[in-house]
Amino acid sequence: MAVSSGMDGLARTQTPAEPKVDKQGRAYATGKRKNAIARVWLKRGTGKLTVNDRDSEKYFVRPVLRMMLAQPFVVTNRLGQFDVWCTVVGGGLSGQAGAVRHGISKALTYFEPELRPKLKVGGFLTRDPRVVERKKYGRAKARRSFQFSKR
Repeated sequence: MAVSSGMDGLARTQTPAEPKVDKQGRAYATGKRKNAIARVWLKRGTGKLTVNDRDSEKYFVRPVLRMMLAQPFVVTNRLGQFDVWCTVVGGGLSGQAGAVRHGISKALTYFEPELRPKLKVGGFLTRDPRVVERKKYGRAKARRSFQFSKR
């Protein structure tokens, strides 16, 4: 049992979190990045990754995006031990890959709570708050002004 110091300075005891797994042995989590939202199911398996009913190699063609999906498994030494099935909507491919990675990381912590510190240090559990800045009136884009002519 670990003891942590709270905000009020009093020592509290933390009980280890229990896995959040359904009757089929799956952990469910949602991940978000930019405008993309991913719903991720994770279960013990052979490392098969399915995105929107397609193989991840066919959905995310660029190797960088596939590497992003594997990062949570590499950091926790769980590569090839889990099957992932997810649906992702909104945004572009980069945002969708980030959303799936965020969802995989959260689902891993639901499946094995002791992995949380490793994923937290790597920044996989933090929702990236960066989104596209809105366009302002009187300007061409968010910050770019219209072309100015002196004469």
